[in-house]
Amino acid sequence: MSRARTLLGLAAASAAVLALAACSSSAPESGDAAAGDDYGLAKAGTLTVATEGTYRPFSYHDEGSGDLVGYDVEIAEAVAEELGLEIEFQETQWDAIFAGLEAGRADVIANQVSINPEREEKYLFSSPYTVSPSVVVVAEGDTSISSFDDLAGKTTAQSLTSNFYQLAVDAGANVEAVEGWAQAVALLEQGRVDATVNDELTYLDYVKENPDAGLEVVAETDPTQSALAFAKDRTALVKAVDEALETLRADGTLAEIGEKYFGADVSE
Repeated sequence: MSRARTLLGLAAASAAVLALAACSSSAPESGDAAAGDDYGLAKAGTLTVATEGTYRPFSYHDEGSGDLVGYDVEIAEAVAEELGLEIEFQETQWDAIFAGLEAGRADVIANQVSINPEREEKYLFSSPYTVSPSVVVVAEGDTSISSFDDLAGKTTAQSLTSNFYQLAVDAGANVEAVEGWAQAVALLEQGRVDATVNDELTYLDYVKENPDAGLEVVAETDPTQSALAFAKDRTALVKAVDEALETLRADGTLAEIGEKYFGADVSE
């Protein structure tokens, strides 16, 4: 009886070893947290992406399906796929988006984050995937503003933590705080503010969808670069994402996504 139990025990142990070996051989390799990644992801095997979900055409909900779509959304999805990771989006207002990153609730921000010296002191950035100027948008026919200097003493609508807010303040504008482009453009169309500063691509997409909006661009900056933003301790993740972006640039994926939303490659 003792010998039989011993044989049964050896058989069970052998089965366990074989099962473990099978699991190991089928486990994803580098890039997947399930294999023991060193990215420090908020959720194992998943890239958690913070985004607004209200910033057309970069991050918004399709009116028909209700799905989260947009240029930044598809860039993030392509990066996650290249890394062999699942993806999960966390929608939040712009003014709170960096707090979630700092608290570790999100691994990355994909929301047209412009690279500037102040942000580079606090965060890490991927290589840029959007190059576009910032523009001053006014009501059509308003001749009182034709440059950034003309914003002095005027009222603009801006998100308080955006790069556009700083541009408006530096020009001497009085800023009406808003949550994003949708509120800013509504105030402008209602005549409650004189202008708003935002990304040219956002403006172009808006007037394409709203040709009778009665808005125009009167000034623009040199092109700015936008990238994925990370906490300072995510160097391994940034390196992997940069490699993924380089692959996506080389195989034409970035250009294809740009063509879909803007009719042109806006990644460089």
